[in-house]
Amino acid sequence: MEETDKLMKQAYQLLGNGDYPKALSKFEKVTKVDPNNAEGWFGKAEAAALVPKVKTEEVLAAYKKAAELDPKNPLYHSTMGSFCVEVGLFNDAEAAYKKAAKLDPENAPYYYSEFGVEYFRRAPIVLEEYMDDKGEEMVLRKSLKYLFLSVGLDEAGVLELLQKK
Repeated sequence: MEETDKLMKQAYQLLGNGDYPKALSKFEKVTKVDPNNAEGWFGKAEAAALVPKVKTEEVLAAYKKAAELDPKNPLYHSTMGSFCVEVGLFNDAEAAYKKAAKLDPENAPYYYSEFGVEYFRRAPIVLEEYMDDKGEEMVLRKSLKYLFLSVGLDEAGVLELLQKK
């Protein structure tokens, strides 16, 4: 579709120039002209995430639509995961990163480690009111679980390794 290609090119140019509202508008046109264009939905999510007035639910819906239309694209899942961490939707983030790792096993260590580190950084801020000793331990345990996975170890493997002399 020539019209879609032209709109996509314009949208990416606007996105690259930092004009996020106009880029969002172009990506929205793409999704109206071609509702099955996964890249258009992904671009819409990326631009929308950078426009403060756009609601989190709208951004997430666009990421989900892109992933639904192109379910084998790990980038869509990992980027959605990153967005979810940023806005404090940790269960959604965890599921998205796991899906990316499953789709792209060669790069699974990167998805796991990114989730582990970002969760460790962001969860205490988002969950501040719950951050007693148990809350801190929960965040640390989940972060470590994914960092261990990134090097191919589960909890039993870590314990076994640490007990070796």
